[in-house]
Amino acid sequence: MLFFQSQKCMTLQSEMHFEETVRNMGKCPARSIWKRTAGKERQVMKMLREGLDGVRVPSGCAVSAIFSKSGQRRSGEDIIKSIALMHERSNGLGGGFAAYGIYPEYKELYALHVFYDGKRPKEVCEEFINEHFDVVNLSKIPTRKTPKIKDEPLIWRYFVEPLHTKLAESQMDPDTFVSRCVIRVNSQIDGAYIFSSGKDMGVFKAVGYPEDVGDFYRLEEYKGYCWTAHGRYPTNTPGWWGGAHPFALLDRSVVHNGEISSYDANRRAIEMYGYECDLLTDTEVITYIIDFLVRRRGMSYEEAASVMAAPFWSTIDRMDEKERARMTYLRSAFAGMLITGPFSILVGFTGGIMALNDRLKLRSMVVGERGDNVYIASEESAIRIIEPELDSLFAPKGGEPVVFRLNQ
Repeated sequence: MLFFQSQKCMTLQSEMHFEETVRNMGKCPARSIWKRTAGKERQVMKMLREGLDGVRVPSGCAVSAIFSKSGQRRSGEDIIKSIALMHERSNGLGGGFAAYGIYPEYKELYALHVFYDGKRPKEVCEEFINEHFDVVNLSKIPTRKTPKIKDEPLIWRYFVEPLHTKLAESQMDPDTFVSRCVIRVNSQIDGAYIFSSGKDMGVFKAVGYPEDVGDFYRLEEYKGYCWTAHGRYPTNTPGWWGGAHPFALLDRSVVHNGEISSYDANRRAIEMYGYECDLLTDTEVITYIIDFLVRRRGMSYEEAASVMAAPFWSTIDRMDEKERARMTYLRSAFAGMLITGPFSILVGFTGGIMALNDRLKLRSMVVGERGDNVYIASEESAIRIIEPELDSLFAPKGGEPVVFRLNQ
């Protein structure tokens, strides 16, 4: 009980300063760009990245999603149209998409999407992949040349399953084995970055406006039951291919509008459990927190939301005894995973999607439904352009998750 009380006192103090924190956001200088490798720090200078010269831009960003509760698959054309309407929310330094149900012929295999800075990183990474996985199929990810997407890295795709011998040696379940391999590649192999690693899903992202990114990756040729999209307007983090959204680990992907003022505390908390935050953006830590809470701790997405956007202590005090005890436990046991600052996030996962605002709802987000289809976006107009007639339309309350799943 003393532990819970001390946690509560410290959090109350931080909540008193929350508004001041929000007012001061955007005043910090840009950070130097470093990557840790084998316990050492080195400066990463291979790609042009906004932020290197101390330049910052105001917060913007756009998010959008389409989800079919019936599982009906549709092409990427509608999600591109939706995110393109919010063009002014981006500045061309990052755009991306996540799609679910797009690889039915390989749905039991992990699909690894990988960026390479050149041939040598590709050789090193492929040697690692071949040592740990059975590669069923590999190829370049199909792209379309466009003058609006420049300086692209090598972009490859691998459909794999863990080697049985390696899996047995590791004494891990397949998901844990794959996630450990992804983190190892991203933190230890220079010039290689696995940016998508789930089954029957894929992330497609780049430096550019999202509609141009969709055209670059030929997303009209894919069909999925769930699509999420992001248009980026970086604030205090760099604009580079790896830093574009969505961020993904296994089948969970995150797109985010806002800025996490609790990033350092969140990073320190999640890195205690074997994660490494190397990708130069606060959104990465949200992805790892969700993976930890849902996959490793067995929480539902609603429970994970109660950790990340926990109610204020004054709200908890007004709850009935059972709910007050539950929320006190979640806030105290996972205090380092409370996310503060303005945000709206969309979390895609196999069979569902979650929308979540910060507790004070400092970022806009609306949800519309039409039949079995769900539409979520930063602006109502981004929904109306693809579905003018809606059965319902509402704005989620601050800190209250909205979760949709496939019909049984």
